[in-house]
Amino acid sequence: MLRQSITALLLTIALVTGTAFADTLVIQGIDAQNADSPSRGMTQSAVESRWGQPASKKAPVGDPPISSWEYGKFVVYFEYDHVIHSVAKR
Repeated sequence: MLRQSITALLLTIALVTGTAFADTLVIQGIDAQNADSPSRGMTQSAVESRWGQPASKKAPVGDPPISSWEYGKFVVYFEYDHVIHSVAKR
């Protein structure tokens, strides 16, 4: 009886705790975490001072307003004045 109780307890603990996994996305040899591109939260002025003038700027669209700046190796997306994402170009 004690053996069955211990086995049931261990099985319950194993099922409840589970295992968490995370992946890092690597696209064509570019590690998104290590790429030299703007990080989330940077302001537009900080991006411009570090990487210079973008090749093109797209006007804000939607609510909240989302705009984008295109550089040679990446595109930066802004919500209002702050970076929300940067994407490496192929």
